[in-house]
Amino acid sequence: MFGTSGIRGPFGEDVTADLACSIGRALATHGAERIVIGRDPRLTGPLLADAVSAGAREYGADVVRVGGAATPTIARSVDWYDADAGVSVTASHNPPEDNGLKLWTDEGMAFGEERRRRIAEIVESDAGEPVAWDQVGTETERPDATERHRAALVDAVTIEDPPSVVVDVGNGAGGVTAAALRDLGCAVTTLGGNPDGRFPSRPSEPTGATCETLAAHVAGTDAALGIAHDGDADRTMAVDERGRFLAGDELLALFAGEAVADGARVVAPVGASLVVDDVVEREGGRVERCRVGDVYVAERASRPGVSFGGEPSGAWIWPNQTLAPDGPLAACRLAALVARAGPLSQQVASLPAYPVERDQIEVDPAAKGRIVDAVARRASERYGETDERDGVRVETDSGWFLVRASGTQPLIRLTAQGRTEDGTVELTETARELVRESLQAA
Repeated sequence: MFGTSGIRGPFGEDVTADLACSIGRALATHGAERIVIGRDPRLTGPLLADAVSAGAREYGADVVRVGGAATPTIARSVDWYDADAGVSVTASHNPPEDNGLKLWTDEGMAFGEERRRRIAEIVESDAGEPVAWDQVGTETERPDATERHRAALVDAVTIEDPPSVVVDVGNGAGGVTAAALRDLGCAVTTLGGNPDGRFPSRPSEPTGATCETLAAHVAGTDAALGIAHDGDADRTMAVDERGRFLAGDELLALFAGEAVADGARVVAPVGASLVVDDVVEREGGRVERCRVGDVYVAERASRPGVSFGGEPSGAWIWPNQTLAPDGPLAACRLAALVARAGPLSQQVASLPAYPVERDQIEVDPAAKGRIVDAVARRASERYGETDERDGVRVETDSGWFLVRASGTQPLIRLTAQGRTEDGTVELTETARELVRESLQAA
């Protein structure tokens, strides 16, 4: 039922009003007495939000509705409105025909594995029961949530010499970014600023291919940078002043390097680039690895001494502000970084560059786990110490490689990165060899 980012899939098939109602009931059964509910602009969002609310109130929980809002706004609202849980009705960067449900704790962090497992068990067993007719939960509306998020962003960031910024909202929920940047003194131009769950201006996921209009606009004006969000604005990607779309690892390195100036630790997933390690170590910090998925980044970022966590996919977490990926906060911090440290193109040019190779091997879906387990045994025999938190990650003197099963497709994915081209080629072939040997054994 749950992936690492909640429930997500085609509306009417994987995601239905019946399921949304069951999730509301399950949260109330699990002990949530007050639940915040918000949604991105998808056309099916109001219906699903109504269903979550109906199920929660039927089983005795009170509901606070924040309406259309960015997912980080909803996550922050759990604490603001003294709730026990939150629900974002969103499919994040998926296409418009999809929708989903992401659950938030009272700490503003996505539900971890144990809580997701328990909610799924309650739904599947149909546990719990309705309350008496005169004990059903109440529903109140708090339309001020987005304004509270905007004020929190302005309080968190200072920009001495505000740059000109283009914000590609992509018809999603990220309009709070443009508002906060204007409050911080930036000259802001928006693209796709009108919320529309059909995402007519571009696909919801911000990539180099989908953000060509943003890149051209920035390159053709005096803008210092461009910002792009996905549908619910938990992700932020960027374009430099020349119109070049930045790779996720480049943004991760820039954010991480800034965050460890005081010697703190940062969290990055097992597949993040060597450049992140080099930049963080240069600043006197240390990188801690975690499984792929923003919930795993958040879990590690919640520990003492961690100042930042992020994923190359565009999820950025500053735990002193929020344990949710906050795309608008990332946008404001990036604008401040450009104002303080100079053009993005120059900052990226100062980063070390290491070649990366990626490959994938199609396998029997039922055999994915066995194959990765076999790779782990062989890698351990050959290298001794391996990282098996998410697949198998092996570090060598020349770089690293990662073998992991796709969570959604019948594929084994390989990633290798060396400090030289030859080193990367050698590591890639080593990873392929381990998978081939394991396929034969499986």
